[in-house]
Amino acid sequence: MSAFRVALSADFRKSDGRPSFPEFDLSPLADHPGIELFYLEPEPEISAAQLVDVDTLILLTPRVGAASLTPNGRLSMVARFGVGYDNVDLAACSAHDVAVVITPDGVRRPVAVSILTLVFALSGKLFVKDRLARRGPAGWAEKTVHNGVGLVGLTLGSVGIGNIGAEMFRLARPLDMRFIAHDPYADPALAADLGVTLSDLDTVFRESDFVCVNCPLTDETHHLVNRERLALMKPTAFLVNTARGPIVDQAALTEALRERRIAGAGLDVFEREPPDADAPLLALDNVIVTPHALCWTDQLFAGSGAADVRAVMAVMQGRTPTGIVNRDVVDRPGWPARLAAYAQKFGDG
Repeated sequence: MSAFRVALSADFRKSDGRPSFPEFDLSPLADHPGIELFYLEPEPEISAAQLVDVDTLILLTPRVGAASLTPNGRLSMVARFGVGYDNVDLAACSAHDVAVVITPDGVRRPVAVSILTLVFALSGKLFVKDRLARRGPAGWAEKTVHNGVGLVGLTLGSVGIGNIGAEMFRLARPLDMRFIAHDPYADPALAADLGVTLSDLDTVFRESDFVCVNCPLTDETHHLVNRERLALMKPTAFLVNTARGPIVDQAALTEALRERRIAGAGLDVFEREPPDADAPLLALDNVIVTPHALCWTDQLFAGSGAADVRAVMAVMQGRTPTGIVNRDVVDRPGWPARLAAYAQKFGDG
């Protein structure tokens, strides 16, 4: 172990070699004398051969599955650039003593802002009015037909009140809305502090004027927003999803929007990404869509990158990083052994 080897997935740089996200400051790693920093070759699923001599991997979109890992391998941590980890096999990583880390601090505010951006755009009929204005006098003559809805007194609902859901409610406090959420893992004290009423899932769909999806994609949440739950929503209500596409049954949502059984939707994520250009959902005029990038700002990339750098430095120095999602790995004998070896080699770095 001559150097601590840190790999980045290939999509962190463009085809011409320039960084995909210049705001991601890699200098603390690149300038460290004990670290060797390099990029992997493009692969949809990273192979074990690419990771054979890697200590930590900073990962964007490729998959890390069971086939990416080898018994007694050198890899100790996969640091996701963001908070989603559906492209990482957590069980396989735990079995190989590999911690999987996410960056909640980096995404909390940018994603919460993107949720409210969609809420404001939907309530104000922003895109409808944009189209009217572009039509000239004929469009302007129709503007009184397309009044928006005020937010005071309306109910802002959330499926999930974790890192991002809680931040959404913090930012929405001045709007004078009623807050409601469902989360089986919710902290009641946090909910009370935010003024959020915790309720069952069906009540959130039934009573909310805006249902915002703020939960991770798991086996349990796949198609959590289905035909039956959409049928509970008010005809004046909106669905907002900036989490993961497969949490929503896209066919059922398309049907509800087409039949005007709900007022509209704001989607930054899709069941299949990218969606086909002729996907029926994209032809509807009561949905606002963005390409899984609405929260992509300079601050998001800087914050997520800084969090990943901190995680890498922690592991290198023999410390457990924050943000581990497969917490069972910490209790396995192989994990402290890895950290001890790093501490002995690089602890003063």
